[in-house]
Amino acid sequence: MAFFKEFKEFALKGNVMDMAVGVIIGGAFGKIVTSLVNDILMPPIGVMLGNTDFSDLKIVLKPAVEATDATPAAEAVTWNYGAFIQQCIDFLILAFCVFLMVKMMNRLIKKREAAPVAAPEPPKPTKDQELLAEIRDLLKERK
Repeated sequence: MAFFKEFKEFALKGNVMDMAVGVIIGGAFGKIVTSLVNDILMPPIGVMLGNTDFSDLKIVLKPAVEATDATPAAEAVTWNYGAFIQQCIDFLILAFCVFLMVKMMNRLIKKREAAPVAAPEPPKPTKDQELLAEIRDLLKERK
């Protein structure tokens, strides 16, 4: 039972929950960036390159073999460099978005730190404190 109690304390800590939310939001954001690249950016780039779909760019290292009585069928071995280029573009866009987000957060933190913090006004002395201060001052004058 102590194990489950310890796990519950760990799992419900604020940092773990924040991290879980970050992972979920990050996954969703990654899907948005992938769609941006695949559906918005790559089609015009493909048209500029002569109606090329980047995901179809590949080099055939070993052609496919059809099945015969003596040999089984084998799929072609390809080097899919187009898919790699597309993933690199995904990464660059995602990294740029994260960079902008971190830059914005740093700017907000600097603004908050730079804002002048007004010192709290000291409390006014009570009547007793004023009276004691007067007595102290009178005693100082006698010396």
